Amino acid sequence: MSWTADGYWLTRAIFQRGLALLYLIAFLNALNQFKPLAGEHGLLPVPAFTSAVPFRSAPSLFYFAPRNWAFTLAAWAGIALSAAALVGFSARAAWSSALVWTLLWLLYLSFVNVGQTFYGFGWESILLEAGFYAIFLGSRTTAPQFVIIVLLRWLCFRVMFGAGLIKLRGDPCWHDLSCLDYHYQSQPLPNPLSWYFHWAPQWTHRAGVWFNHFAELVVPFGYFLPQPVASAAGLVTILFQALIAASGNLSWLNLLTIVLAIPALDGRLLAYVLPVRTPALHDPALPHRAIVAALALLVVWLSIRPIRNMLSPGQIMNTTYNPLHLVGTYGAFGSITRTRYEIIVEGTDDPVPTQSTPWRAYEFRAKPGAPNRMPPQVAPYHLRLDWLMWFAAMGDYQQYPWFVHFMARLLEGDAATLALLRSNPFPAAPPRYVRAQLYLYRFTTPAERRRTGLWWHREFVRPYFPPVSLQTAGFRRVLERRGWLSE
Repeated sequence: MSWTADGYWLTRAIFQRGLALLYLIAFLNALNQFKPLAGEHGLLPVPAFTSAVPFRSAPSLFYFAPRNWAFTLAAWAGIALSAAALVGFSARAAWSSALVWTLLWLLYLSFVNVGQTFYGFGWESILLEAGFYAIFLGSRTTAPQFVIIVLLRWLCFRVMFGAGLIKLRGDPCWHDLSCLDYHYQSQPLPNPLSWYFHWAPQWTHRAGVWFNHFAELVVPFGYFLPQPVASAAGLVTILFQALIAASGNLSWLNLLTIVLAIPALDGRLLAYVLPVRTPALHDPALPHRAIVAALALLVVWLSIRPIRNMLSPGQIMNTTYNPLHLVGTYGAFGSITRTRYEIIVEGTDDPVPTQSTPWRAYEFRAKPGAPNRMPPQVAPYHLRLDWLMWFAAMGDYQQYPWFVHFMARLLEGDAATLALLRSNPFPAAPPRYVRAQLYLYRFTTPAERRRTGLWWHREFVRPYFPPVSLQTAGFRRVLERRGWLSE
């Protein structure tokens, strides 16, 4: 195997642009959402986290300044650096490329390690691992080192094959081919096409599961075979992820996996689509090659636990084995929920709630609420609060301390928290009481939709969170004990 891979120059360039775009989305997300979710006065404040968790367990720059100004500064710095990488400015020299990608990785690691449950998604670690490898890709005039190409393919393999294995070991519907009978309706955040996918002919659901097994369990081995097989495997992965992206809002997971599949593509194939001239390339310097060799050995050693996990009948999903989020184990949708529950958060101006009290609902940006609202398209952007509401609906609010704080913020009319929502039914003044109700949702049938125009049918299940005001004794005690009451 040659140390360099000149034919992958365009492959590297496209991969870098794609990864830079993902970093840009991630930092825009942090700029818009981090402070109300985990800022100084957020739902899970970083200062409380950094005072309770040692730095070595969750290394982050924010241990030195757990303040809102630092979160804003870091997000803007990440946006600027992502833009520099996206337009190719950072790749002009080896030192600038390494510096920009190092800073991107370090800044985003700082957000992820203190973001707690709001940053506990598998794609955060995948982005960080890919971003770490990008540090060593070199400048635009340096010949790509094939070792880095292989490491990126190994990451894509773990993402795809891990997802395939967890399905085989998980829900029986992956064996009887019925998972897609439920998934489009019960997934975290449906999009405008999810209703149509749900009501497509049943054979398409069965074929979709078969294609899923093929794309996740067979195709990934092709990443490591000679061309053109590797390119074919990469193209199948891209097609598979594009189909998933068309059927729902899975944050940037699908776009990220598409970007991870690019290193499998032969640069000569890409040149047919993007006929750009390859610059004169020089071999990487000896220190650069030595560092990449050391990195490869490190990844081999760190891969032992993920391989053991994939081979284990007790396989777990989306786990990192070190606080730097390197060489983790990944997987998605090992089980499929058959029913969809939604938490509807409501408020009222009445001084004392009664049976006849009118309640007004808060609408979230993407999670289902009003039955007549078409599910929106938000991916590859990530609405963290909406996703956590999907998880919360499958349990009890006492499992989710942030939810209690969220209800308090609504009673206070906190502007930052309200900015996370689509609409505020109390624009003049905060409500006196808030509550949450649990509903069972399902897509309307084609006949129901023609008749009513509704996208969803819902049925009341039970109260989820009792009516409370800021003066409710037990509620107030919880807020005071946790320091969640505003001054």
